Amino acid sequence: MNYILFDSATRQSLLPLTFTRPVADIRFGILTIREKWEKYLNATTSSLTEAYLSEKFPLIEAQENILINGSICPNPELVQEIGKLKKDQVLVRRDTVIAMFLSHDSLKSLGEEGAEDTIENIESVCDFVKLENTWDIFHHNGDALRSDFELLTKGRKSQAISKTNGVVQAENIFIEEGARVEFCFLNASAGPIYIGRDAEVMEGAKLRGPIAICDHAVVKMDAKIYGGTTIGPFSKVGGEISETMIFGYSNKSHDGFLGNSVLGEWCNLGADTNTSNLKNTYEEVKLWSYAEDCFVQTGLQFCGTIMGDHSKCGINTMLNTGTVVGVNANIFGSGFQRNFIPSFSWGGTHGFVDYQLRKALKTAEVVYARRGKKFDNIERKIFSEIFNMTYKNRRA
Repeated sequence: MNYILFDSATRQSLLPLTFTRPVADIRFGILTIREKWEKYLNATTSSLTEAYLSEKFPLIEAQENILINGSICPNPELVQEIGKLKKDQVLVRRDTVIAMFLSHDSLKSLGEEGAEDTIENIESVCDFVKLENTWDIFHHNGDALRSDFELLTKGRKSQAISKTNGVVQAENIFIEEGARVEFCFLNASAGPIYIGRDAEVMEGAKLRGPIAICDHAVVKMDAKIYGGTTIGPFSKVGGEISETMIFGYSNKSHDGFLGNSVLGEWCNLGADTNTSNLKNTYEEVKLWSYAEDCFVQTGLQFCGTIMGDHSKCGINTMLNTGTVVGVNANIFGSGFQRNFIPSFSWGGTHGFVDYQLRKALKTAEVVYARRGKKFDNIERKIFSEIFNMTYKNRRA
């Protein structure tokens, strides 16, 4: 069977994180949503996403296709229901489309007038987790971590934990091959600790689960990391971090606090950057919504920063409670920054100008090269598209 993960209307509510990726490529727990589905289905997937992303994330069609909502996380019961679908049936739960079994012709005519006449709705009886908003990623990350930990480690044996470490509930700790963990404190009493392949946790670091340190990530000396936190692949972190998701290839290498936040890929927080995650009035935090084009209530008392890919902060940056930073912003200067910073903005409390596309592309090339990767023409086109589509935000 050919499986396709599609972006639903939820994509708008997950901006700026989905400016640069399909919804299914959001990391949530230890794995991305795509990686979860591919493990459950034992199959590869492709994406039905925005046109400007389709060259990097191409759609692969077959005579028979099952399309799955990329904002929904799999579980055994849901996978079983999807497996029972017949051609031209759609699995739904209330107003949410979960999955569709479509022929090549039905897929081509999807969205056309009258196309729904041949479709049969099947009501799901399963509960499932669906990402609705950006803040869901950090707020429910602890539960997703526990689920992924069981999925990844069931029936497997962890690398031995070095005796130099102080350990609580070693049975909830899993260390992959090649990882280096010495003279650290690992407390898995409140949730599991997963340390990925070739990751390094330096001496003096304190980890309190549930936590994931993904493949090739580095935790610096004396770091303090609290539960509900994922450090994505090839990221480097230090200081104090709590209930935060870092997608990958991003750095928060120095002291400073990052809490109740989400960082995309290729971000960098300068030394002593701090996020506020609680208002002095203890009020519910509002957050900028691209879907609503205004600030909306999150229902949360604790909410820090949502930052799109390639954005960076200078040293001593102060990020306000409930801050949204777009793609490729460059922020610096003293005092609390504004709590919505559009993509390709350059500046700080003294004001912002456009981050010139030419300079942004050059910086991205250098950043990629440092990690042995090439910033190619496909990436350039995506940058250009985001620069143009976010122009109105910079002029608001």
